[in-house]
Amino acid sequence: MSRAGLSTVTVVDALVEALREQILDGQWPAAAPVAEVEVARRFEVSRPTAKAAVRTLVFEGLLRQDSHHAAVVPSLSAQDIEDLYFVRIPLELAMVERLSQANGAGLDDAENAIDALEKLSNDAVTSTFVAADLGFHRALAAATGNWRLERSYNTLAGEEHLCMMQTRQALGRTRIAREHREILQAIRRGDGPGAVEAARRHLTGARDALLKRADRTA
Repeated sequence: MSRAGLSTVTVVDALVEALREQILDGQWPAAAPVAEVEVARRFEVSRPTAKAAVRTLVFEGLLRQDSHHAAVVPSLSAQDIEDLYFVRIPLELAMVERLSQANGAGLDDAENAIDALEKLSNDAVTSTFVAADLGFHRALAAATGNWRLERSYNTLAGEEHLCMMQTRQALGRTRIAREHREILQAIRRGDGPGAVEAARRHLTGARDALLKRADRTA
């Protein structure tokens, strides 16, 4: 891929997005080194640009890096999954409860994300699937109007991306879209307890399915 294929605000931003898509689509498999020199060569960018992009993805959790070693795509363990959902579940339950008290305002982006997920073909690339899946949850965070909550949620984005790569196989697109719609419908009704329970079922179901897959892999 040449630099001409990178088209967002800055080259670093574009490179981050391109790398993210390649990682999610399996072009950099788990435990594979994502060396700055290889990134620079593959995308025809400078070494500092590659370094900045890798650092961004390390910060997001989509890559991991120890001192004096190349970054790698992490393979999430059962403990990683437990830890992520320990933080994620109460945060999302707080989001849906708050939104249900606001008469379901500002949820068009969440609705659009569900529509996008439902329209995806079964052979859609993983990065496209994750964009629609994560887009729903990010839209809920944004709709709360609480920038601290949204910032906290977005710090989990990288590891959520990795989990959602596996959730697609663990739960399936149809079930995920249906459960997203159940959450959104409860929020729009102002049914706080119903929205919280729907979100809890969705998230614990994803966590448990991922843990089963992690156990089989181990």
